[in-house]
Amino acid sequence: MTDLFGSRDTGSATDAAMKRLRGVIEAITFHNPENSFTIAQMHPEGAKGPVTLVGSMTLRAGESLEAEGEWVEHPKFGRQFKVERYVPAYPATVEGIERYLGSGLIPGIGPVMAERIVERFGAESLEVIDQQPRRLLQVAGLGRKRVKMIAEAWKQQRQLRDVMVFLQSHGVGTAHAVRIYQRHGDEAINTVRQDPYSLERDIRGIGFQTADQIAEHLGVARDAPSRVRAGIRYILEEAADDGHVYVGLVDLQSAVTALLQVDESLLAPAVEQLRKDGDIVIEPGSGSSDRHFRTNLHRAETGVAADLLRILQEPGLSLGKADPAMDGEEGDEDVKGLAADLGEDQLRALRLVYKAKAMVLTGGPGTGKTTVTRHIVDLLERAGLRVLLCSPTGRAAKRLAEATGRDARTIHRLLEFAPAEGGFRRDRDNPLEAQAVIVDESSMIDVSLMHALMRAVPDDARLILVGDVDQLPSVGPGAVMGDIIASGVVPVARLSKIYRQAGESLIIANAHRINGGEWPQMENGREDDFFFIEEDEPEAAAQRVEDLVARRLPEGKGFDPHLGQIQVLTPMYRGETGAISLNQRLQARLTPGRAAHAVGDRELREGDRVLQVRNNYDKGVFNGDLGRLSRLEKEDGFAEVVFDAGGLQRYEFAELDELTLAYAISIHRAQGSEFPAVVLPLTTQHYPMLQRNLLYTAVTRARNLLIIVGSRRALGRALSNDRQARRHTALAQRLQTTE
Repeated sequence: MTDLFGSRDTGSATDAAMKRLRGVIEAITFHNPENSFTIAQMHPEGAKGPVTLVGSMTLRAGESLEAEGEWVEHPKFGRQFKVERYVPAYPATVEGIERYLGSGLIPGIGPVMAERIVERFGAESLEVIDQQPRRLLQVAGLGRKRVKMIAEAWKQQRQLRDVMVFLQSHGVGTAHAVRIYQRHGDEAINTVRQDPYSLERDIRGIGFQTADQIAEHLGVARDAPSRVRAGIRYILEEAADDGHVYVGLVDLQSAVTALLQVDESLLAPAVEQLRKDGDIVIEPGSGSSDRHFRTNLHRAETGVAADLLRILQEPGLSLGKADPAMDGEEGDEDVKGLAADLGEDQLRALRLVYKAKAMVLTGGPGTGKTTVTRHIVDLLERAGLRVLLCSPTGRAAKRLAEATGRDARTIHRLLEFAPAEGGFRRDRDNPLEAQAVIVDESSMIDVSLMHALMRAVPDDARLILVGDVDQLPSVGPGAVMGDIIASGVVPVARLSKIYRQAGESLIIANAHRINGGEWPQMENGREDDFFFIEEDEPEAAAQRVEDLVARRLPEGKGFDPHLGQIQVLTPMYRGETGAISLNQRLQARLTPGRAAHAVGDRELREGDRVLQVRNNYDKGVFNGDLGRLSRLEKEDGFAEVVFDAGGLQRYEFAELDELTLAYAISIHRAQGSEFPAVVLPLTTQHYPMLQRNLLYTAVTRARNLLIIVGSRRALGRALSNDRQARRHTALAQRLQTTE
């Protein structure tokens, strides 16, 4: 018979080359409702026993389906059928129909009733239920109420089948089809037909490219206004992912016409419609330099500028008489003694606290930012001010608290994020109860988070931004700290002198050499803390990294990789020395034979280092938080993670896709963190990412030991490439023009 995918059924479930299966689902072994990843046991027609299906599916035991995919061999679980596409299907044999009806899938029909129905109607049983449900009254034990219930349940099953068949026939993959049905239900077909591009806004995981393919299947014209508008939104979103707050007109025209392959004349009306709909904001410029913003980013950037100027212009609470230790007058001996231990650039920073309502404190490693921050807190508290301390990440907040001896929170916690309300409780109408706010690791803050923070800072409060502006900019859009410094509107205290104890560290000395484009000192002496191990080939470098983390550093230095004392940082995710491959290598070495649970196409094991990949406000853990999977209970279906920033959290198995392996993470992910030992693979495989500020950021993440494993050519490329991709932002200009 012809199957639902339009080709002939092979008829043999045991053929190793088979790409299609039809059968009944006997059991669901695992299902993750977040991403629909499912492991199921299916009894294919013509087969002696069940086979294992894996893939993105929404199934129930007893359901019949037709699946398309390929046979794969899992290293632990053996032969499996990896499903690429599937549709609910009806069994073709009398035995299959009876098993299907008796599975409990349809309320009102159990095994006994299924046997009676099939005995009465035979191979026509499903057709009777579908087309002539009243005939079921001929079966003993079925009354009108029960028949009506069966007919309603059958209708729902048929609607799901129709939606799945429609979506997959128009190029929608199984995982996306399931999400679309979950979001829109029986209206899924109408929704997709009316505006396939709405899927990119409504369905997680569906971007412009997928929506565009669906639209093409549905016959949407390539020059349709809806397609051009969707293309413009996509280009602006891609630009934001690359850190840009806006896109200039010329760049937008070039990118959209290249993406859509349409005439440039179609852009102007599409842009105007998006502006009228409130999707974008256009700021006019001279000639062809109009700036195009996503509305939320325009609101954030203009808001940061307005609030920063508000804070600068409003009078602040007095700190009292200027510090005697700074102006040479007689005064408090304790303050004099404290100031005597500081360098001249550090003293200048402290003086600035008295003069400036808002200020920036920046400097590289070993220059005393932490020392100055601690003294600023002392100084402000001595003046009677209530001081709040915060940082973008939990790890950075924990370090700030340890350094100052005061409470420090993440910005999200400080602003009291409320998941149910979809926003922060602290804002202009409910500001922070503070007379001074100190923000550490400010270079990590993107424009949207800075906007939320600035709105909550009271008019009379001082604002002190602390960070290393030479590190990588924020992962999100904007270059907030750099723009504030560049504007010249906010006073800046830049620390540059390396102090004695820090100067004894090669890590710190070399970080400053790297920042200046100089070749680092690499004698590899026994007492050094900075080493370079030359390996030109990526495979050899990966093997060396594995051996360092799993054997040499634990045995020789006593670092424990399970506790995050050794962190591999890498410029990229792909390749032999990328995060994905290195994590697989290190997991195999460090947690062999431990209790394990499959999460999609990967595995998490008890004892693994893990990283949270998205914000979970209910648990109070955030994207980028690191920890150790301390417990995995297979029978009860849960795991526990001890996070570095503090706290133990429980995860149901359905939530484990929020975690990924973290023996190796990207350098961007490591911003705001410090690790006792860092191993940095640096090969020409990473060539597109090799930049000076990336290398500088990686080196400054190491506290006690740094080992670079790679080629001198790759290191040289990173040192010489100081052409940081300029982000399109307008914050500095806004601050200057509205001052």
